[in-house]
Amino acid sequence: MTRFDLTPPTDAQREAITAGLTPDECRVLLQHGTEAAFCGVFLDNKKDGVYTCRFCGLPLFRSNAKFDSGTGWPSFFAPYDDAHLRYIRDTSYGMVRTEEVCARCGSHLGHVFPDGPPPTGLRHCLNSVALDFTEQDDALPDLLQRGAPEGLPDAG
Repeated sequence: MTRFDLTPPTDAQREAITAGLTPDECRVLLQHGTEAAFCGVFLDNKKDGVYTCRFCGLPLFRSNAKFDSGTGWPSFFAPYDDAHLRYIRDTSYGMVRTEEVCARCGSHLGHVFPDGPPPTGLRHCLNSVALDFTEQDDALPDLLQRGAPEGLPDAG
């Protein structure tokens, strides 16, 4: 069980956050869009830290789970916490895929595929525009003003 509050944002919080999003962020996060390959800001990020949901700030992936998949999108082999992601069958564009959304706010993040490296064999393929990044030792964002849990594990 996660130490983070997974209660969805209130309608007022959702409206306030949505008002601050760029058109690209809205298209990806709220309309299940995809950013172009090889242009996302986090594709080549090598810093230590935690990737969080751009909409609600929930920690999604640690930098030590990131790998170069060669696909053009930031890819991870394991989530920060399994409870922080939800999976939805996606049959759009004539394909059968598994969409990943934030478990707290429901924002579209990307897709997960069974062709990743050990130890999980998974490739969580994400849109940079759906993420924010917090460097190791910096405080995680608290976009919903709920307070961060004490004693977070190293971001590494």
